[in-house]
Amino acid sequence: MRTIAAVVVALACLPAAARAQDPQPRLEARADSAAAWGGLLPGARAAGQGRLTVWGFEVYDASLWVAPDFRQAGFERHAFALELSYLRAFSARDIAQRSVAEMRRSGGFDAAQALRWQAALEAVLPDVRRGDRVTGVHRPGVGAAFLVNNRPVGEVADTEFARLFFGIWLGAQTSEPALRARLLTGTPP
Repeated sequence: MRTIAAVVVALACLPAAARAQDPQPRLEARADSAAAWGGLLPGARAAGQGRLTVWGFEVYDASLWVAPDFRQAGFERHAFALELSYLRAFSARDIAQRSVAEMRRSGGFDAAQALRWQAALEAVLPDVRRGDRVTGVHRPGVGAAFLVNNRPVGEVADTEFARLFFGIWLGAQTSEPALRARLLTGTPP
């Protein structure tokens, strides 16, 4: 099973092989999540949602919650929360490795920085199972706070990390432009 999970994670960056779909349940059903991290993102509202499917494998449902002043352009200057509801199991190491590989699409950084960011992600994220929800809260000028199943698990206090990490989903260089479009539905350019 671990080999299959690693292959699915590795394939997640192939734009032609993946497509975004409407997830179930709808954003409204995730109001419990907003209540859990509301202190980090006051006044948050649901923006968009999508499902990442890679070669027929459903990977996760993604939901974007934004602060009232959120704009697509310069997303890194705004507060928001991105929740991933996993539809299969992955190790923290696989998630961290794939994240760092995807972060390279939005910006260059050296091998030492890649190792530091991978270690930081592995430190805050556990292995996930089907049904687990991982939420990243972008904190402008600070970095990213993480919650797993609505419980705080850690923070990466690095604004460049946060810009590149959330750029995986929201940046113009994303490998999943259809998912990006779905997440940003309901937000001004």
